[in-house]
Amino acid sequence: MTKTTAGRFFEDYRIGQTITHAVPRTLTNGERAMYTSLYPTRFAIYSSDEFARSCGLMRAPLEDLAVFHTVFGKTVPDVSLNAVANLGYAEGLFTGRVFAGDTLTTTSEVIGLKENSNGKSGIVWVRSTGRNQHGREMLDYVRWVMVRKRDPNAAGPETVVPKLKEAVNPADLHLPQGLDFSDYNFALAGEPHRLADYQIGEKINHVDGITIEEAEHMMATRLWQNTAKVHFDATQREDGKRLIYGGHVMSLARALSFNGLANAQMIVAINAGAHANPCFAGDTVRAWSEVLDKTETGHPGVGAIRLRLVATKGDPAAFTLKGADGKYAPEVLLDLDYWALMPV
Repeated sequence: MTKTTAGRFFEDYRIGQTITHAVPRTLTNGERAMYTSLYPTRFAIYSSDEFARSCGLMRAPLEDLAVFHTVFGKTVPDVSLNAVANLGYAEGLFTGRVFAGDTLTTTSEVIGLKENSNGKSGIVWVRSTGRNQHGREMLDYVRWVMVRKRDPNAAGPETVVPKLKEAVNPADLHLPQGLDFSDYNFALAGEPHRLADYQIGEKINHVDGITIEEAEHMMATRLWQNTAKVHFDATQREDGKRLIYGGHVMSLARALSFNGLANAQMIVAINAGAHANPCFAGDTVRAWSEVLDKTETGHPGVGAIRLRLVATKGDPAAFTLKGADGKYAPEVLLDLDYWALMPV
């Protein structure tokens, strides 16, 4: 009797199914240091306990995307171990801040299923929730992934496609208790730009680039305990290449966005996201952003800015997203729509 598992395939999912993911993960300052070594992040509120305290927090929280990767990684053995591709995100809310010493666990509910016309795979929608050691929700988001079928001849489930919100309503954003940007130190943060300095429709070239190394992306993916075969096993693809974890590209692009958006301090929601094209070792990631919306919040001096962050292998100054056919341009790697907090 075998004690190992090949993971779930498309025909193993049912609408309403709830999955409790192994293994709980305690995040420490070790993860903080590793995150900084893997991604050139410099946002002040995550980098300095003193800066965080000047903004009303008890100390510097972990980067929001580090929390996302940890929660996401827990889901991989049960949701995307046999994935063809991770397709998108929606309705993501960071409902609490995670600090060194906190332990995260994750559960997912299957909310949508749709077999592909080729009969070899299907799309699975799940709503995943990460909670801390006190059972408090820290992150909740929807993602959908294309998963292989174990048996192409097996009957597919009834199609259920969830209706998802285009964007998180600003009124639903969760701001940290006590957050106050009234005495925000722009000099220490690195740039003088506040919410009023950004215009809806404005596009920002983040200028810099990072070439991805093979060992580096596998180290990052192991850090988040993401076990998807396509990231490590070169035999999983016909071209013999290891696919870069999309979250790795996400964190690289977010770090690059510091140049021009240094005061977009905290991600509080992910409205939508798509991994537009595959990324491989040797690709050089660059980024640009577009301002989609902005609003004030009820916290002193704190505003929210909605941004489209685009990671690309091409020239970011071209601000290319899609072609005339409406499909993503081949050089576009990531299209991420998110809300961040910024001093007004």
